[in-house]
Amino acid sequence: MVQNSGAGRLGTPTDIADAAAFLLGPTASFITGTDLLVDGGVVPVIRAAMAGSLSV
Repeated sequence: MVQNSGAGRLGTPTDIADAAAFLLGPTASFITGTDLLVDGGVVPVIRAAMAGSLSV
């Protein structure tokens, strides 16, 4: 799944920390009520595999 994802690699603690820093910073002050997936694009790969259009 990871190889077929958008990022093509496993996430690191820094990837998560960067997303958290963004959401806690002033440039995200107008963001409310949303999900921020920090998964490198794995969720679409899982959905495609479940739909049968991709083997993982």
